[in-house]
Amino acid sequence: MKSTYPVVAVARVDSPLGPLLLAASERGLSGLWFEDQRHLPPWLATRAPTPAAEHPVLDATTRQLLAYFVGERDDFDLPLDLDQGTDFQRSVWQALLTIPVRASLSYGALARQIGRPAAVRAVGAAVGRNPLGIIVPCHRVLGADGSLTGYAGGLWRKTALLRLEQGHDAHAPVGATHDLFS
Repeated sequence: MKSTYPVVAVARVDSPLGPLLLAASERGLSGLWFEDQRHLPPWLATRAPTPAAEHPVLDATTRQLLAYFVGERDDFDLPLDLDQGTDFQRSVWQALLTIPVRASLSYGALARQIGRPAAVRAVGAAVGRNPLGIIVPCHRVLGADGSLTGYAGGLWRKTALLRLEQGHDAHAPVGATHDLFS
């Protein structure tokens, strides 16, 4: 299902974890993706970005993301448009919003939370299609044994986001070749 509120603005912003693409509809922030992640919407390649400062939601998103990356903010206060996707996907994305900072949840626990305990794989697929990475915290979902599992932006970014939220030194290595602010 497509959003009933089409995208009105797209911006590209730099982050310590690589360039981000932001999209806004008339209702709010409708997309946040790493530029090189899996599952980018095909229409994104055809939209010319505008400066984030030219759109109030994209400007607020950029400012809040920058504060998040330097450890000055734990959560986000933005209007969100999660109307894209299926009813099932939207239920998963709404459930992701309930995972507190510095906490995690397994895919199985998330499936139980939405009342679909047998739908663990479908929950994983919906998490992978989350259109609002970071803001809708899919990086807080782990394997049943607590292991890091799939992340459309790459496991090194998932690790970096979790470390950042745990308050670890932002300059400490988070992977063999990636540092949070390199």
